[in-house]
Amino acid sequence: MWRGADNLRFAIFLIAIGLVSTGAIAQKSCERTLYLTLDTGHMEVAPLIAEVLKRQDVKVTFFGANERTKTGDGSLGRDWAPWWKARAAEGHAFASHTWDHVYWRADLPGEPLRFRMRPSAGPQEGQESVWTAAQYCAQINQASQRLQELTGQKPLPLFRAPGGKTSPQLLAAAKACGYAHVGWAPAGFLGDELPSERFSNDALLTKALRTIRSGDILMAHLGIWSRKDPWAPAVLEPLITGLKARGFCFHTLREHPAYSGWIAAQNP
Repeated sequence: MWRGADNLRFAIFLIAIGLVSTGAIAQKSCERTLYLTLDTGHMEVAPLIAEVLKRQDVKVTFFGANERTKTGDGSLGRDWAPWWKARAAEGHAFASHTWDHVYWRADLPGEPLRFRMRPSAGPQEGQESVWTAAQYCAQINQASQRLQELTGQKPLPLFRAPGGKTSPQLLAAAKACGYAHVGWAPAGFLGDELPSERFSNDALLTKALRTIRSGDILMAHLGIWSRKDPWAPAVLEPLITGLKARGFCFHTLREHPAYSGWIAAQNP
């Protein structure tokens, strides 16, 4: 039987002769699992994030909404289609973030279920109005269907409500149309949307490396408009390498124990 020292020597040998990468060895020999998720944003840092993920051999779950971007016609638009297709080829997973990045604001009394909602993108950007459960499901579906068109693969039957804002009634409505909600762990809030004047990149990196635990779902974005000192260029790769050094590896939500059964049941 192979012992730990023998496994390590064999791994070093494989790296030396070029058969595997250090990232692949780290993933296979990891002791603890994390689930990195990335929501859409202004997309300026998306190419850099893709390079880091590929270099580090890390697979993530992307939650997509059609948000305003610094370049192009929306984060799920035609201009970004090659970027999404390339991520699918690399083995990442995808799920809905609602088409117009719609924030839940409140439940309304009575039947049928109705909600007060406010999109932050699309033709009703910034406008609060009353939606039915069917309207909200259509928003989840639209983003999921567009991701399938862009990537050529079926997205996971999961969604993330913008801002993580939900209610039991909203979650029940989404489950009734085939989607389970995904939040994030308290330590998994990586802080890229916080003001950099008060939360420096160094401080966010230090906190994440100190507090993240096995099984945590981590959350960041493909660009945040309000943060002056962008998070990803300074933090993402040091965070990944630091977590790998602590024995962590990364998987998509397809393999998460809380969601794998639901995914299998929705995609028999």
